[in-house]
Amino acid sequence: MADNPLSALAAIAESRIREGMDAGLFDHLPGQGRPLELEDDSHVPEELRMAYKLLRNAGYVPQEIAERKEISNLADMLERCSDEQEKVRQIRKLHCMLTQMRMRHRKSVLLEQDDPYYQQILDRISLVQKGMRG
Repeated sequence: MADNPLSALAAIAESRIREGMDAGLFDHLPGQGRPLELEDDSHVPEELRMAYKLLRNAGYVPQEIAERKEISNLADMLERCSDEQEKVRQIRKLHCMLTQMRMRHRKSVLLEQDDPYYQQILDRISLVQKGMRG
């Protein structure tokens, strides 16, 4: 065994997991074959993470998070959309959503020119528009 008790424990756990896999104990589990839904709360200060988790579990999502999620989902949909007319409608909707978001937050909270998220959205819109022309 290893000198470090944590590595010894990790080795035992790994061994038992392998045995379970070989015995088929993990076959047919709910969610098998689907990606894990992991919560990324690295952007939330550590002292607020528990409070945010409680609010999220209660169904509360801050407006700015909901807006960003909707914008991201719309940008993802645009990348997969093959109907040119639908792309144009959705690009207009996305531009409108970004404008409303900036107005609501008075250009000081979200999607500033130097915000990396803002640039990612612009890059994705640009790629979709180029795909429509080319």
